[in-house]
Amino acid sequence: MSRTRSRSTKLLSLALVALLALGLAACGGDDDASSDGGSSGGEKSSDVVKAAWVFVGPINDGGWTQAHNAGREFVEEQLGDEVETTYKENVPEGPEAKQVMEDLIKDGNQIIFATSFGYGDAIAELAAEHPDVKFEHATGAETSENVATYYGASEDTIYLTGIAAGSAIPEGGTVGFVAPFPIPEVIRHINAFQLGVATNNPTATTKVVWTNTWFNPEDERKAADSLIEAGVDAIASGQDSPASGEAASEAGLPFVGYDSDQSENLADVWLTASLYDWGPYYTERVQAVMDGTWETGSYYGGIADGFVTLAPFGEKVSADVQDQIETQKQAISDGDFYPLTGPLVDQDGEERVADGVKMTLDEILTMDWFIEGVEGSPKG
Repeated sequence: MSRTRSRSTKLLSLALVALLALGLAACGGDDDASSDGGSSGGEKSSDVVKAAWVFVGPINDGGWTQAHNAGREFVEEQLGDEVETTYKENVPEGPEAKQVMEDLIKDGNQIIFATSFGYGDAIAELAAEHPDVKFEHATGAETSENVATYYGASEDTIYLTGIAAGSAIPEGGTVGFVAPFPIPEVIRHINAFQLGVATNNPTATTKVVWTNTWFNPEDERKAADSLIEAGVDAIASGQDSPASGEAASEAGLPFVGYDSDQSENLADVWLTASLYDWGPYYTERVQAVMDGTWETGSYYGGIADGFVTLAPFGEKVSADVQDQIETQKQAISDGDFYPLTGPLVDQDGEERVADGVKMTLDEILTMDWFIEGVEGSPKG
């Protein structure tokens, strides 16, 4: 926040200095809110809960981090003066993340939401050192007394986006998938997507290119361009920015996004995207800290509770396909259909899941193999 100091009189200058000092005292002396974080501001009482978010990308990335930050803002809207929020953006996974979270703890934050898989080691160390601080790890795998994990069944909605993609390309065509890291989260997403692609287009395939980054528009664009040069018929993305969609738009290819509604920006090629609604979960967890009822756990939201959903359909998705997707979406929500149900055969032709058998949550959370129809290596 910029401050303009009038120099017309010495008295006015001193008055503004006093006001500035009072403002800093009210905000607890947080002097970096404008550069790499933010707070709900205002005068806070001593019993206000302080909650912090750690983001791997910028809050205007057009995808993952922007959606999480919208969830943080939702908390402020719902809880008002009872909460003070702050965030740190562009925090790399690794040692730097631990230092950032240590600083947030020193600033008095009672609950920290860490929104990337690679923050796991830092969280585990800090949780042991600070048992009174609550940690929430998005896409995380390990819980403890003061560490909870949370995520959602986006494989269900990504499966539905695959139906849209498979229906938008020629019979036996290929969708190029720009993917971040070869971890179970992304692998199951790609597998679910291919199952969707094959629903209306049984011989169609999904070709994967790894970027090894969550957010790097330049690398994402290069990956998408390489797929386009290889002759794919559509582009899908599991990345945090819309760079892949911009490449698809320039090439005139149908595009499936992820975690961001780009239906207006990319209207000429837009199909749909899998979205998350983080706000209600964040509000519930901060409220639990306020009430003294917070407990560890592993939340896995779905279509039924509104945690995952679909972005609006683009004009390239026919009315019949839209109806088909909505019917499947309802069946998933009702528990009558589950995309990751056998028979599932891997790239080598080996049956991994028998006919009629549903993969368990533990199995999909550790998935490290690609199904038949996916081109590329699950090892990266």
